[in-house]
Amino acid sequence: MGGSSSSEQVAETESSSFFTQEELSKLTSDFETAGVESVKPLIKKKITELNKTELNIAVTGETGTGKSTFINAMRGLLSTDPRAAKSGTTETTTEPTGYSHPTLLNVHYWDLPGIGSTRFTAAKYLTEMQFKKYDLFIIISTTRFKENDMKLAREIKRLGKRFYFVRSKIEVDLDSMREENPSFNEEEEELDKIRRDCVQKLKEAEILSPKVFLISSFKKEKFDFNQLNEELERDLKNVKKMIFVLALPNLSVKIIQKKHEILNKHIWMFATLSGELGTVPDSNFSLSSDNDVLIDAIVHFQKSLGLDDASLQRLAEKAGIPLEGLKATVQTPLLGEITTDAIMKLNYGAAVVAISALEFAVELNPILGSIFRKDSSFLMMYNILRAALKDLTASAEIVVKVACETD
Repeated sequence: MGGSSSSEQVAETESSSFFTQEELSKLTSDFETAGVESVKPLIKKKITELNKTELNIAVTGETGTGKSTFINAMRGLLSTDPRAAKSGTTETTTEPTGYSHPTLLNVHYWDLPGIGSTRFTAAKYLTEMQFKKYDLFIIISTTRFKENDMKLAREIKRLGKRFYFVRSKIEVDLDSMREENPSFNEEEEELDKIRRDCVQKLKEAEILSPKVFLISSFKKEKFDFNQLNEELERDLKNVKKMIFVLALPNLSVKIIQKKHEILNKHIWMFATLSGELGTVPDSNFSLSSDNDVLIDAIVHFQKSLGLDDASLQRLAEKAGIPLEGLKATVQTPLLGEITTDAIMKLNYGAAVVAISALEFAVELNPILGSIFRKDSSFLMMYNILRAALKDLTASAEIVVKVACETD
C-alpha cells in the first residue's frame, strides 16, 4: 500500500492525543518561545472539545424486540433505576427518546419507535426519525428480520451510516428448547443455526455481507454481547471511539484495561494544566489545597472506571451485595470524595521520580516528550496522575472480579 497519507497520519495522531500534526507543531513552537503557559489555551480547548463531542447511537426495530432493555444494559442500569428506559410488551415509545449515559453525559442511546406500529408506517418512519443525527444504528429483532428491517438497513446504508443486526432475547429461545427437550445440550450448534438462518435471509433481501449478533441483555457475559461492542468500537473513529469505550459497562477486566489505555493518554494534558506543586523535596512533597485540575482529573478517572459511588451502588445492586462490602474489597483512599488529603495518603511521593525520555516516547507523541520532559513541575504532576490511574485501575479490576463472581 505504500506510505501513509497525510490524512492518515492526522487520524493516527488524533486517535492517541486528539491533536493534529499542525497543532502538535504549534505546541512545540509556543512552548519553546513562551513556556508552558502559552500552550495551556490550546490544551484547554481540546479537553473542552473532548467533553462536548457527542456520540449518538440509535436502537430501532419492531415493537417488543427489547430495545429499551438493550439500552439499559448498555448504560449499566437495572430496569428499576429511575433513569432506565421504559420497557414492556406493548409500544412504550411514540417518538425518538434519548437516554444519556449515567456518567458520560455526551453519550446518548436513542430508543426509536417500533417501525410498523400504528402511528409509524415504514415510509413515514424513514422521514421522521432524523437519521442523519445518529452515528450508528442497531436493528433489533427477536425472530427473523422482517421486510421493515430490510428497508431500514437499505436507507441507513444510503445515508452512508453503519448498521448492525441484533437478534435479542436469545436466552428465551434456548430455554424453550430445553423445556421441550430436557436433554438438550447443543447450545453452540443451535446458536450457529440461528445465526446462519438470519444471515441467509438478509442476503436474500440483498443486504451484502450482513453480520448478526445474538445477545441477551440480561446475560451480557454470554453469547455475542461483547462481540457486538467490539465491532462498534472498531467502526468508530478517534474521539468517538474513545468515549464509546469509556462508556461501556464494566463487564470484564479486558474492558477496564482498555479504559486504562485511553485514560493514560489523557494524563499529559491534565498534568500541563494542573499548575505548580506546593513543594517537591524528593519524596516528601505536598500539593496545593486548591489544585482543582488535579482533583477533576482523578474524578474523571474514577467515574470512567466505574468507581464513583453511584456506579458502585448500581454494581452492588446487580451483584446482590452491600455497597460497603463491595468497597471493602479494595484498599484505596480514592473512593468517594477526592481531596488533596486523599491523594497525599497514597504516599505518591515515593513514586514521583523523573520520567525518562524513552518512556515519554512510548507513552506520548515524541514531540510532546521532547517538550515536557524539560519541565520538572509537569513531570511531577504527570507521575502523580499516572500513579493515581494505576491505583484506580487495579481497584476497578478487583471490583469487577468480585461482582462477577458474586453474580
